[in-house]
Amino acid sequence: MQAFYADQFVLPLPEGHRFPMSKYALLRERVATEPGIRLRPAPAASDGELALAHEPRYVTAVAEGLLSAAEQREIGFPWSPRMAERARRSVGATIAAARAALEEGVAANLAGGTHHAYAFKGSGYCVFNDVAVAARLMQAEAHRRARRQLRVAVIDLDVHQGNGTAAIFRGDDSVFTLSLHGARNFPFRKEASDLDVELPDGCTDDAYLEALDGALERLWAHHADAPPGLAFYLAGADPHENDRLGRLKLSARGMAERDRRVLQACRERGVPVALSMAGGYGNDLAQMVELQFRTLQLAQQSWSAWLARAGTAGWDGS
Repeated sequence: MQAFYADQFVLPLPEGHRFPMSKYALLRERVATEPGIRLRPAPAASDGELALAHEPRYVTAVAEGLLSAAEQREIGFPWSPRMAERARRSVGATIAAARAALEEGVAANLAGGTHHAYAFKGSGYCVFNDVAVAARLMQAEAHRRARRQLRVAVIDLDVHQGNGTAAIFRGDDSVFTLSLHGARNFPFRKEASDLDVELPDGCTDDAYLEALDGALERLWAHHADAPPGLAFYLAGADPHENDRLGRLKLSARGMAERDRRVLQACRERGVPVALSMAGGYGNDLAQMVELQFRTLQLAQQSWSAWLARAGTAGWDGS
């Protein structure tokens, strides 16, 4: 399985800033020990690729340092050339993961999941919306290559609602947006996804997994005529019980079962899946890295099962 990273562009944030940017580098170091996962540096998304989901004015403002003070505050960190470069590469990693998933069944971005970014602005530590850009680009490439429409599903299990993604794809029948999130968590003004499932504070494993099963059942029912051609899975670690911003109470076992159910459901239907790690804000950085590493291990196992199902279990990735 291929995994793409952009952590060489981790931002130097002001002292006391609590956003755990260092988790990306730590996760890459952890993944490097896992046989079967091939690490790849992330390419940078171009202006033209970003403009598939973002207004050109906004793309230019990020590229040239023209964001207003208010726009930078809403994003959550100040503009710098390094910030702009990392934002491009985070999108590029999801683009690369989507392409790899379409070829191999499963691939991942070791960061990404920047679902609070709208077409015209960033928000909540999200500069560009990586999944929205990658989905639009994969659709364009499918149409150019085979004159076919690529239907996409976004399975957003970050604890925060994917408001930017919902807004970008509102009214677009080719992209189905599913968000399973905390009802009382950020963003406090939600957008309407195709399917929103709101969870109460303190939600534990059994209730969460029951809600997930119901949401996935509705997703597949919506695609009863044919499954989507690609799924993006935002596998946030922030529903975990020790996340300081999550407000839910999933155990590590519950988190793993969540991942297993999503990956199995996609594999059984022959739906390629590109993962993004999305949120995770635990005070114990090592624990957070282990949660996301476990997600990637399960993804690698699903990739192996995908290859076996395709009759290519001997493929060596070269």
